[in-house]
Amino acid sequence: MLDETTKNLLIVEVNKLLPENSENKLISAMRYILLAPAKHIRSFLVVASSRVFNAEAKKVISVAAAIEFVHAYSLIHDDLPCMDNSDTRRSQLSCHKKFDEATAVLAGDALLTLAFEVLSALNEKRCEIIKVLSQAIGIRGMVGGQVLDIGADFNKIKKFI
Repeated sequence: MLDETTKNLLIVEVNKLLPENSENKLISAMRYILLAPAKHIRSFLVVASSRVFNAEAKKVISVAAAIEFVHAYSLIHDDLPCMDNSDTRRSQLSCHKKFDEATAVLAGDALLTLAFEVLSALNEKRCEIIKVLSQAIGIRGMVGGQVLDIGADFNKIKKFI
């Protein structure tokens, strides 16, 4: 879904943060998921939204990458045996099948952490962006939804909401 120019900017951002020729298994697992064939809809939405305000893609690509990191983290964790137990994602082996379960968990955790690292380095509106993203992916958002998806007792976590 991303145009080629924006997709290339996203790849450059990923390569800057996660070196391509890394011998590190964790970085390899993170790159494996991030650079899998995908539409990058979330990144597209960040860039498309920025165009409304006449912002260039170059200026928001870090935010788009951070959103992509969060999405990739959620996919890695969703595919784990303790969740949906999916062997494949986007027509390729899921992260825990390609690497191993522990590496997959850590790759997801590292991607989520990297997203906030990237956002915290922004000069403009960083606290508001971090707050909105945290709310969208936390107990009242994506993680809370995952609890419902796996059939956990949501009433037990309601007291935190």
